[in-house]
Amino acid sequence: MILVFGKTGQVASELAKLPQTVCIGRDAADLRNPSSCADLVLRFRPQAVINAAAYTNVDGAEEDEKNATIINAYAPVAMAEICSNLDIPIVHISTDYVFDGSGHSPRNSNHIPSPLGAYGRSKLLGEVGILNTRAQAVILRTSWVFSANGKNFVKTMLSLSDTKNELSIVADQIGGPTSARSIAQTCHTIATQIIGKTNKNTGIYHFSGFPDVSWAEFAEEIFSQSKCSTVVNSIISDQYLTSSVRPLNSRLDCTKLLNDFGVERSNWKIELSDVLSELECQRF
Repeated sequence: MILVFGKTGQVASELAKLPQTVCIGRDAADLRNPSSCADLVLRFRPQAVINAAAYTNVDGAEEDEKNATIINAYAPVAMAEICSNLDIPIVHISTDYVFDGSGHSPRNSNHIPSPLGAYGRSKLLGEVGILNTRAQAVILRTSWVFSANGKNFVKTMLSLSDTKNELSIVADQIGGPTSARSIAQTCHTIATQIIGKTNKNTGIYHFSGFPDVSWAEFAEEIFSQSKCSTVVNSIISDQYLTSSVRPLNSRLDCTKLLNDFGVERSNWKIELSDVLSELECQRF
């Protein structure tokens, strides 16, 4: 059995559909109380743990870095410590926001992180803490998550297009949109491959959808596939008012994941079509 922290979030909702998973929500696991997370691992004694729970409000973290750090760093470290004690693997989801977004080339797992804001700092602190526990841990950094559940760029664009004929979207931030379903499947694949293995691949890995695009190009594809007439006007990041700074370069080099676990980057355009179909079904 694989114990999943998270139940209603984008990735956790997809993990719940996969075999041998038990998902627990915040009613059972209060991530603001890290010791309670460790207690749950001890109680369930699973074969592996996947942490799909996080404080994901990037702008909110700027005003609430304390809670973001507890949820994104201290709680996962508590999970990893008990996993280390029980000799079971843990897969933890992280983010491209640990990088400063400089340059134009894809970042691999050896690139030195340098987060721009509170959210990235909290996630990086979690990564470092988990690796320091010496747990059998895989940290999976990903980017631009979308699905038919929760809050995400796809659903925001569709909602705005109901009342807007034109939208101004950032065109100088580049990354790989990634479906929650493909992230869930990747986490599940990693966990099942390292359960009970003596020669285990551990450490930091990257996973994102392809091809890499700008947010403006992502929006254009959303409107094209949904047959929406809303026009996208490209702007630069400086014209987009927000309380936090987003990395310009969110490209991730996913070669290590392919070599060690056989997982290829997913085609987000195909997965976007699936999400749009799912959202259409939800309307009826």
